[in-house]
Amino acid sequence: MTKIAVLGAGSWGTALAMVLSENGHHVNIWGNMPERIEEINQKHTNEHYLPGVKLAESIIGYTDLEEALKDVSFILLVVPTSAIRSVTKQINALLDDKQKPIIIHASKGLEQVSHKRISVIIDEEMAVEKHSGIVVLSGPSHAEEVAKRDITTITAASSSETASQAVQRIFSNNYFRVYTNSDVVGVELGAALKNIIAVGAGALVGLGYGDNAKAALITRGLAEISRLGMAFGADPLTFIGLSGVGDLIVTATSVHSRNWRAGNLIGKGLPLEEILENMGMVVEGVATTKAAYELAQEKDIDMPITAAIYRVLFENARVDEVVEELMLRDRKAEHSTSKMTAEEE
Repeated sequence: MTKIAVLGAGSWGTALAMVLSENGHHVNIWGNMPERIEEINQKHTNEHYLPGVKLAESIIGYTDLEEALKDVSFILLVVPTSAIRSVTKQINALLDDKQKPIIIHASKGLEQVSHKRISVIIDEEMAVEKHSGIVVLSGPSHAEEVAKRDITTITAASSSETASQAVQRIFSNNYFRVYTNSDVVGVELGAALKNIIAVGAGALVGLGYGDNAKAALITRGLAEISRLGMAFGADPLTFIGLSGVGDLIVTATSVHSRNWRAGNLIGKGLPLEEILENMGMVVEGVATTKAAYELAQEKDIDMPITAAIYRVLFENARVDEVVEELMLRDRKAEHSTSKMTAEEE
C-alpha cells in the first residue's frame, strides 16, 4: 500500500483521492478550510464540491500540511494555479532529502505575469534532491463523473519515464485508464488553453448559437492551441490526443465545466464579477485568457479567438460584436501550409 498526499480538497482533488483509495492506497487529503476537512473526517462527504458522494473512511483529511506529507511516496497538487508557487515552497521547506516523493500536479493554467507552466513553477521551487520526478496528470475528465466511476482516460506526462509509469500504476483501474506521455509542454499547454475556448463555447450557447458555431469554435480553437504549443516546442500529435482535443471537447461542451458555465452566463449578459462571485469555484479560464493573450502578443503568435475572449473579459467588449469581427476577418487558407492556387502564384 502506497502512501499518497492529495493537496487540494476541491472537486477534482477529492475525486482523485477516491480513485487512489479504491486502488488500495493510503490517502491523506489536505485543505485550508477546517470545516471541510472536518466534514471529510466525520461524515466522509464533501457536499459542497461532490454532493451525494460518499468517501471511503480510509481518506484522512488534514489542515496541517506537515502532517499530511509525513512518509508519503507521492504528492498530488490539485490547488488553483495561483496557489501552486506558494504551496510548492511550503512542501520544499517541509520535506527532507531522504523522502524524495514523486510530485504530480493535476491543475490547469498559466501563472500570471510570468506566463509559466505549472511544472516549471514546481521545478523552480522544489530542490531537485527532494523529489523523484515531476508528472503532469491531465485529460478529459469531470470530477463529478470520476466520482461516479464513469469510464475516464487521461495522460501522465513527464520527462522521466519511470515517474510517469509510477503514476500510471497507482491510478489505473477498470474505469480510470492512464496513458504515459513525454511531451510535458504540449500536455500542460493543451490543459490550460482549452479553458479559454470553453469560456467562448459557453458564451456562444448563451447567445443562442447552435452546433455549427460550437464546432467551428472548438476546431479553430484547437488550431490556436496547437499554434502556441508548437511555438514552444510541443509535439503537434499531443494536440490530437487526450490532453488536446479530448480535454477540449469535454470542457467546451459540458455543463459540468465551470469555464463553460461562466461563458454561458457572460453570453446571457451577466457581468463577469457577479459570475465569479457566485460560482463558488475558481474559473481558471479567465486568468488563463489574460496570460495566454499576453504571451501570444509577446511572441507574435496569431490567436484571434483568444484575443476576442480577452476583449470580452477584460475590455468589456460585447460578445455578439466580437463574434461578428471574427467572422469578418481577412479570408485565408485553413492551414498555413496549404498550397497556393495557380492564380495566386
